[in-house]
Amino acid sequence: MKVIVLALFLVGCSSAHKAKKIDTKIKNEKAISGNESIGIKNGKMIVQKKVEMSEELRRLQNEVYSLEDRVYGSRKYQSDGLYGVLKKCKATIVSPAYGGNGKLRWTEPIERVTDKEDNLKVGLSEKQIIGISTEYLKDRIKRFHGYKKILMSREDEYKDKVAVCDAELNAKKLSH
Repeated sequence: MKVIVLALFLVGCSSAHKAKKIDTKIKNEKAISGNESIGIKNGKMIVQKKVEMSEELRRLQNEVYSLEDRVYGSRKYQSDGLYGVLKKCKATIVSPAYGGNGKLRWTEPIERVTDKEDNLKVGLSEKQIIGISTEYLKDRIKRFHGYKKILMSREDEYKDKVAVCDAELNAKKLSH
């Protein structure tokens, strides 16, 4: 019995990444926008959105990378992000100009979520030395949706912390 369950589990797992035919035909189709249309399918009125997965994945990845740059800044463009703004605000609060000792007590490490080492297989392909990594499309999309959720939460968290720090700094400015 255990062997049958394991075999069914393995078959179920392997089919999750197989390409499946999808019927996208709808009657009385009228375009709403570039990738959305309305029409009738199985007698019911529907709105259908059809996207190329390469474009959808690119859009999702760009959205996540931009969100991470807003939260943590970008070394490439030398921007601080909310993390850097908070760190500067905390440094200003502890400065001698506002009655502090000038020593920053900083305990929050940068936790970039998209820093992931690709497991590249290095080899030869058509007389060129290449590196290649492979990931299932659904797994990549799921991973980036997870990144997006984490980063949106961190963005909210850092916005709140910056607002609290700004209020504290403004209070110190008024008292000095």
